[in-house]
Amino acid sequence: MDVNGDFSKRVLLHSDEIEWEDSPMKGVDRRRLDRIDNEADRVTTIVRYAPESSFSPHVHTGGEEFIVLEGIFEDDYGNWPTGSYIRNPPTSRHQPGSKDGCIIFVKLSQFQPDDRTFVHIDMNKIGSVSDADRVGVKVTPLYKDDYEDVRLEYWEPNTSVEVDTTGGAEFFVLNGGFTENGEELRKESWLRVPVKYTVTAKTGDQGAKVWIKSGHLISPVNG
Repeated sequence: MDVNGDFSKRVLLHSDEIEWEDSPMKGVDRRRLDRIDNEADRVTTIVRYAPESSFSPHVHTGGEEFIVLEGIFEDDYGNWPTGSYIRNPPTSRHQPGSKDGCIIFVKLSQFQPDDRTFVHIDMNKIGSVSDADRVGVKVTPLYKDDYEDVRLEYWEPNTSVEVDTTGGAEFFVLNGGFTENGEELRKESWLRVPVKYTVTAKTGDQGAKVWIKSGHLISPVNG
């Protein structure tokens, strides 16, 4: 069943308001943000691992991209603490789990088929640079190719920020918050905007730390 499968529409969800549902694996729950019900099973979701839970070993034919929100996520490639950004490309294989429990924001089957680039970044240890074209904005690049641009952006308090979303974009708030289109976004809010949509955000007294993925919604891999 599709969930928020119409990519021509703006979608805003506060993930903490979504009920947890069981996954096929005991001890692993999820909150669906979007899903295209096809052979690739394209999905964006929040996943919670109970302590000592894991999935069976498996191959990600369409790739897996995630951020560790709480705890330590463990797999064949390492132990990834809160603040880690991971890309396991198509054909990668692992057995994910967590000894003490964790929560991740994860996107499945949303890579270009020929992408073979692994990315393992502790976002707590990587710097940022000021955006020369936008006052009050600092940027940490995470991944970029001809298909998409993935980055962290730090928005100073009480700042108006414009974001280029020509090719569509997703926003996931890691800290702080902002208003957009008259609606409030807070920690762990998720916003997806369609192609040619214009985003103008206004931060409050806390500013905002936002994960942004842009450009990717014009590709056939997403529809």
